[in-house]
Amino acid sequence: MAEFDALSADDPLRLPQRPRGRLTAVAQAQHECDLDRFTEALKKEQSRFGNNRISVRGWCYLLEQHGLMKGDFPKAQRMINDFRKEGRLPVDFTASDEAREPDGLIYADGDAGDHADSLVDEIRGLPEDYQPFDVWTFSRNVYIEMLVEKVDLRTLFADTCRTFQVPISNSRGWADINSRAAMMQRFRDREAQGLCCVLLYCGDFDPGGLHISDTLRANFEELAKAVGWHPDNLIVDRFGLNLDFIQEHSLSWIDNLETGSGERLDDPKHKDHFKPYVQDYLRRYGARKVEANALVTQPDAARKLCREAILRYLPVDVFVDYTRAIAFEREKFASTFARRLAAEFGGTE
Repeated sequence: MAEFDALSADDPLRLPQRPRGRLTAVAQAQHECDLDRFTEALKKEQSRFGNNRISVRGWCYLLEQHGLMKGDFPKAQRMINDFRKEGRLPVDFTASDEAREPDGLIYADGDAGDHADSLVDEIRGLPEDYQPFDVWTFSRNVYIEMLVEKVDLRTLFADTCRTFQVPISNSRGWADINSRAAMMQRFRDREAQGLCCVLLYCGDFDPGGLHISDTLRANFEELAKAVGWHPDNLIVDRFGLNLDFIQEHSLSWIDNLETGSGERLDDPKHKDHFKPYVQDYLRRYGARKVEANALVTQPDAARKLCREAILRYLPVDVFVDYTRAIAFEREKFASTFARRLAAEFGGTE
């Protein structure tokens, strides 16, 4: 288990310290209690996110509020993963990589009676799933998708995006041609319906993150001929992270501009160091950045940021009109479905 500098025991979310050297039986028992107290506090904190999971990196940002130093992030990540391996935390405690999920798994249905009951429950819920149209039918002039740089943002924003029917994607898979082309096809089809397409983006506060609008357009252009759609009329709105939000909520800075490859944009030897967007960033903000994962420390503010970004383009009254209309259509469907079931299965068990 990793060792940490001594931290106060008053806060259950402060990382427990393993005393150095060989432990007495009493010291070992106390350390085990500290670990149990810490993991129970983590589980309690998880409840703030409901059924959603945040990444192990996101947990480091949460623990930073309880004394974890930036330099100890890698150690804390290993510690949390050790807890998952040991069974102190659930194996699925952190967000999974959907790209690693297997295909072809078959799940047995189990007892016939239980399966029949579950199917009846599904049938009862079918009217609530009836979707003859979506909110964009009522939006008149706009269609919105969202792209986020980190899986933790997808976790934070998922419920809000689901409410407003805004598809949300993680840019981690942006290099995948299929996923990028699929988004472009959706934009192409919505433009054909006369809607203006908007791509909301939220990512790191660093040179690349602030330069993302030009980067995204260039990525789209690479596939324009194949897909048959050009991003000429696409609105790219980078709604976060921005400096005012960082300052208002005291998000923590990282004192370097290290990239995913391990190189640093603040190093003159980096191939992009002297590009205008990098030099402009260095002049404005210096060799430091804020990772988008830091938003997990302010979940309510993060969801508010997401909601406000959507409502800049999708008026609330449009969503109210949609909600009223879909409720009416679902009532009609429920009546029609009940009649069809009665005609098909009436008088039988």
